[in-house]
Amino acid sequence: MAGPGEPAPFRARFPWLGSDLQTLRDTLRPLSLPPESGEPQLIALPGGDQLLALLDRPGGAGPIALVLVVHGLSGSACSPGPWRLAQALLAQGFAVLRLNLRGAGAGRPLARGSYAARCDPDLRPVLQRARQLAGPLPLLGVGLSLGGTVLLNGCLDPGAEGDRTRPLLDGLVTISSPLDLPASTAQIDRLRNHLYQRWLVRRLRAEVLADPQGLPAGQRRALVGPGRPRSIRRFDALITAPRWGHASLEAYYAAASPLHRLEALAAAGQPPPRPLPPTLVLHAADDPWVPATAARRLVAGEPLVAGWALQVLITPGGGHNGFHAPGDGPGGCWSDRFTAHWLRQRACG
Repeated sequence: MAGPGEPAPFRARFPWLGSDLQTLRDTLRPLSLPPESGEPQLIALPGGDQLLALLDRPGGAGPIALVLVVHGLSGSACSPGPWRLAQALLAQGFAVLRLNLRGAGAGRPLARGSYAARCDPDLRPVLQRARQLAGPLPLLGVGLSLGGTVLLNGCLDPGAEGDRTRPLLDGLVTISSPLDLPASTAQIDRLRNHLYQRWLVRRLRAEVLADPQGLPAGQRRALVGPGRPRSIRRFDALITAPRWGHASLEAYYAAASPLHRLEALAAAGQPPPRPLPPTLVLHAADDPWVPATAARRLVAGEPLVAGWALQVLITPGGGHNGFHAPGDGPGGCWSDRFTAHWLRQRACG
């Protein structure tokens, strides 16, 4: 039974029944959301590049906390998911900082290259700016799909500066996030997911081809020629892994899979470089893109990290970042409401 103010357990809303309709709902029926109103925030990166984030402030009294929201693969700060989630958070009194990862959305002209599941050098200045904007208030994080992978990897970053006796975030929610990249790419490679993968890779290629610094001739030919990548795995081997300094695709996936990193720490009997934040891992058992197996392995018996305040919630349905349920507003969904409730508990004690 749900606690006070907590949304009732998830159940799918008619007619969005089944994993694919849950996943595609916002595409098939575009959301009714307010006009974009975020305040642009430029965040300097080493080497002269910049990231663009959008700051949303709640109406009325001052915010109770700041929430950093990170989009998923081929998305941006202005994608329906982050903007929809921001509405739910603003209604609960949070300020929201929606980040465009390197090469995404309106921030594409500001930075060379593209983002990755593990992009710690980019995330460090983002977290520093977010802490400055939060001031004395709690700093929380929500990652949608790959955005959750980015944030959890950032919390495991051994090179992060500052006080290593406290977590980088005061609370973290990952929604439909790939925590085991090899398992996730194997899932999206299934024949049933052919159209999904084709759509994702087309958007990723477009992002890379729009790089303001251009591309090496060989890499451009590989992206546009007859042998162009048609799978995320091939795209990562050609673009993501070498751009982020990994010797191979396998090396990149091992370094960028939070589950693998946590299991390696547990096997060695070592703690993370700093405490992990209280974390909610929200996933649907029927997610067609990202299997729920990794979320289950986080708590197979007990959390992999001793003392980690970890909650794993696997709903029977919901698809990939869908979670459309009875009680949803014109643009919101169950996961937005549940996330806002969970974060409010963290912020207000």
